[in-house]
Amino acid sequence: MERRDFLLGTACAAALGAGAWALARLGVSQPARAETFEVQKTDAEWKAVLNPEQYSVLRQEGTEYPGTSPLLDEHRKGVFACAGCALPLYASDTKFDSGTGWPSFWEAMPNAIGTREDKTLGMVRVECHCRRCGGHLGHIFDDGPPPTGKRHCINGVALTFKPATA
Repeated sequence: MERRDFLLGTACAAALGAGAWALARLGVSQPARAETFEVQKTDAEWKAVLNPEQYSVLRQEGTEYPGTSPLLDEHRKGVFACAGCALPLYASDTKFDSGTGWPSFWEAMPNAIGTREDKTLGMVRVECHCRRCGGHLGHIFDDGPPPTGKRHCINGVALTFKPATA
């Protein structure tokens, strides 16, 4: 591969990512899902219980800007739950520093998330969402640590943290 081709490819990938981030920040919606979930609310009800950033990510499949989540530095024992419906999603002992700028986990709690194929941005990825309310969490990649080899790259605004009690 020539250097020019590499630089052009890298620039295109960066532009696609920046464009997707900008669309998400502007509130441009993704296509609606055909799935139904236990917790269902109208758009007005979701907007009443979520802040604008949470609404963008959880309900419109947006993405928070990398490195902005306070949960990146959360290292206490406890549980990360869905910000939309409080379903426990990830145990703190599965969290790791992926260096990506988003909270990352190598495994979700049992029966916590759902997945689907995501073909946006010209690539195929595995999108994950809360299995109870359908809130978009992030994506799952195959470059994580043992024992699963998975990296659940999760938007921090889609989560709340509940510390373990002593």
